Amino acid sequence: MGELASALLLFAGTFFFIAGTAGLLRFPDIYTRLHAITKADNLGLGLLVLGLMLQAHSGWSALKLLLIWSIALLASATSSHAIARAVRREGVRPWTAP
Repeated sequence: MGELASALLLFAGTFFFIAGTAGLLRFPDIYTRLHAITKADNLGLGLLVLGLMLQAHSGWSALKLLLIWSIALLASATSSHAIARAVRREGVRPWTAP
């Protein structure tokens, strides 16, 4: 049962990574691309970590995975904010529908 749950979580995480990449390639401006890649990849990584935590052999391994996810969340939020702020300073306006 644990193997099935782990496989489903890993599959769902992979799906969100692919969806984030599709958003990165398809969305019209930097702001929507940042949103797609940040949100989808954070959720995808979280699902992958949960799937791997189910397969961890010790509590320390699971804790390390959780720590990696926490650091990745912090880095992702910080870098996307810095990119959006720099782009905004350059005068790039958000996309509006015609």
